[in-house]
Amino acid sequence: MNGGENIARVLQSHGVSFLFTLCGGHISPILKGAKDLGIRVVDVRHEATAVFAADAVARITGIPGVAAVTAGPGATNTITAVKNAQLAQSPVVLLGGAPATVLKGRGALQDIDQMALFKPHVKWARAVTRVRDLAPTLTKAFHIASGGVPGPVFVECPVDLLYDESVVREWYAASTPQGKSLPDRAVRTYLNYQAGRLFAGADSSDTESVSEVRVMLPSPGVVTRAANKIAAASRPVLVVGSQALVDASHATAVAAAIERLGIPVYLSGMARGLMGKSHPLHHRHQRTKALREADLVMLAGVPSDFRLNYGQNVRRNACLISANRSAIDLKRNRRPNIGALADAGLFLRALAETLKPDTSKHWEEWQELLLDRDRTREAEIESNAAKSGEFINPVNLCRSVDSQLPDSSVIVADGGDFVGTASYIVKPRKPLGWLDPGVFGTLGCGAGFALGASLCHPDDEIWALFGDGSVGYALAEFDTFVRHKIPVIAVVGNDAGWTQIAREQVKMLHDDVGTVLARSDYHEVVAALGGRGLLLKHKKHTEACLQDARQAASNGVPVLINAWLDKTDFREGSLSM
Repeated sequence: MNGGENIARVLQSHGVSFLFTLCGGHISPILKGAKDLGIRVVDVRHEATAVFAADAVARITGIPGVAAVTAGPGATNTITAVKNAQLAQSPVVLLGGAPATVLKGRGALQDIDQMALFKPHVKWARAVTRVRDLAPTLTKAFHIASGGVPGPVFVECPVDLLYDESVVREWYAASTPQGKSLPDRAVRTYLNYQAGRLFAGADSSDTESVSEVRVMLPSPGVVTRAANKIAAASRPVLVVGSQALVDASHATAVAAAIERLGIPVYLSGMARGLMGKSHPLHHRHQRTKALREADLVMLAGVPSDFRLNYGQNVRRNACLISANRSAIDLKRNRRPNIGALADAGLFLRALAETLKPDTSKHWEEWQELLLDRDRTREAEIESNAAKSGEFINPVNLCRSVDSQLPDSSVIVADGGDFVGTASYIVKPRKPLGWLDPGVFGTLGCGAGFALGASLCHPDDEIWALFGDGSVGYALAEFDTFVRHKIPVIAVVGNDAGWTQIAREQVKMLHDDVGTVLARSDYHEVVAALGGRGLLLKHKKHTEACLQDARQAASNGVPVLINAWLDKTDFREGSLSM
């Protein structure tokens, strides 16, 4: 058994179904070993897409997603996606190829200090130097990725650890000087020693047992204190974020707990869709105003970062309750009155069991006020959608997309202004039915997220919403979608510009430099790659175009709708600092 097969056995033992990659000679045995064990190897056109796809799998299934990339530029191409996974707290295992151990630091092809590159951006990084250490190192990597605050890990696997011993010894022999001089004999002695060291104990190397990840349980005392504060509140608000769904298999249980609590709730990140399309407890608009008026705010897996105005949106005399796996995020910018260093989903479930029944009855007036604000905002959106111009009103397009979504759908969000508009209008239908980059605000995640989502939910419709800026990162991956039969429905909001930036830049600096794009034929690119490309320029064709796209996707064909948009001021003042 070679090192690549050894790695594949560890992946199999951890329930890995997909290995995302862009091939390279340094990692070929890993790919072959995975394929032989029935793990689906999905090759993409850019290494970042491989990591984004692994990230999506991790979020949707709760099992760490895995990507394998070759050395040097293959590894450096992943950094943005790895950092995105770190900040989104996604458990991703990245396997990186590397030159042979005897050639490190000697100018070998694609030889760089990968450990120095990755260490600041992952939970844990390790370079393996012996074949027998591959399995235990990778097993530890899975455990670290999932434990505590989840995140990415990096395991460097030099090429001479992955091939059969006989092949590696042939390589060494080919580069061994044949002379009889003392230096030549010293080199031969060293290479023989190194080969022996690499493979010592390799035959006895076995896949270590999968260790159980410790669950961060909330303290009963903290739960009781929080329940008492909630029961005494008149205007409570709950904000739930992605971290509450780290254990994806418990998503429905978390949703049930929120329903039992009866607290008005705002959902963000992976929590979007947790309560379905139109649950009465779930509010979509005027969150900042609600937080400023609340006498109790509970953050479940949400830090007080820029999204909550660094904690300033919560009144100083309000009770702030926070549950978070991260000790840093628990107190970031605003120390809570009650803090639970625990899994936020488990905290909500424990609260629901502790809080007295019918507590929510005295919140009915507060709940109705928030519902009324939602209705007012929805009326404003409807009025905005009615505006007409030369091409398509983006608000109207988003409403049309929302009307087409089936219950079995997943929405991928990758973009600025158009996707920001969609976040107000397009409603995920189910838990774990929305994928966006998270706090890093990364563009370019959409193709990988759509790929991972489709593989995890092959019977769902996967809708990927792109701006015409972000789709530039994704177009080549339609080749991946075609080859792997991934029937994504992509909708590109094409307003010929980086509009989210341009709107504020032009206003403040009176210059659109760097923000202007063209009404490019993105649909033609997709058609050339074997998918279905549709051009949508007028409102009257919207419904037919969306139905055409759905029909093509149902036949296994990936689709891109190039929708020409009118300019809009719907998101005026949306620049974040």
